[in-house]
Amino acid sequence: MSRTIPIALNALIFLVVVAFAPDAQGRGGDATQPEAAFDARLAEELGADAYGMRRYVMVLLKSGDNRDHAPERVAELQRGHLDNMQRLAEEGVLVLAGPFLDGGDRRGIFVFAVNTIEEAKDLTASDPAIQAGRLEAEYWPWYGSAALLQLGDIHERIARENP
Repeated sequence: MSRTIPIALNALIFLVVVAFAPDAQGRGGDATQPEAAFDARLAEELGADAYGMRRYVMVLLKSGDNRDHAPERVAELQRGHLDNMQRLAEEGVLVLAGPFLDGGDRRGIFVFAVNTIEEAKDLTASDPAIQAGRLEAEYWPWYGSAALLQLGDIHERIARENP
């Protein structure tokens, strides 16, 4: 009996692998899902390369050296920070942003649809919280899906309120 269980388990693993293995066209084994058609117009519009990817710059926002602001000034800087992010998103250069939730010195991230760190630095310099020293930024070139450029449109359709 102990030999039957491994044989049955091996048979089950084989069936699962065969069922989900790519077919001759490179699709998974679920034949009920239609193959997505390549959209050359959309790929060009998003600046996608042959892999559907493009260059971005990822920015890590950290607590800056100047955190001793009065509560009214903190609220003003936060409002300016959010307004600036909204402007950059509307311009199509800020494709992803959000805070970290652990309350540590890492405050949040930006992902800019730009090719160089210098371009991202110019955009980040427009943030009132950066200007006031409340936040500081670190930059990395990043390669990700060009589909991120459509994230803002999707977000607008699912957000009930704006910050």
